[in-house]
Amino acid sequence: MAKSVNKVILVGNLGKDPELKHTSSGTAVATMTVATNERYKDRSGEWQDRTEWHNVVLWQRLAEIAAEYLKKGRSVYVEGRLQTRSWEDKQGQKRYTTEIVANDLVLLGGGRGDDSGGRGSARNEFDQRGSSDFDSAASHAGEITDDDIPF
Repeated sequence: MAKSVNKVILVGNLGKDPELKHTSSGTAVATMTVATNERYKDRSGEWQDRTEWHNVVLWQRLAEIAAEYLKKGRSVYVEGRLQTRSWEDKQGQKRYTTEIVANDLVLLGGGRGDDSGGRGSARNEFDQRGSSDFDSAASHAGEITDDDIPF
């Protein structure tokens, strides 16, 4: 049987503050939107900007961390997987949405209105990959050294 990969990596800015809720069993879940930008030249040679909005869902401690530390405009690194779910609207029509279920979140330098410039990292407690090279490189305050390179 062939293996498959479902992995998404985003680096972008929050469109609004994360919304934290709890399931009936008390599990924390947060939703947030992340904007990524692309700059390209159109046919006439003029620069154009395109913004893509991504819906991100975070669970458990990752959701709590996002709600506590993230604000609109903040830059983040999000790693996760794509998931499509369906539901019925008020008119009984089946609707679908595709979102990123995050399993890794890195708080990057401050966004608009945030002068902290700090970095932080959070990983879903059920993520069994262990520390990533990205996290160890991001945790250094200075430049990347030979010790940070995995080969």
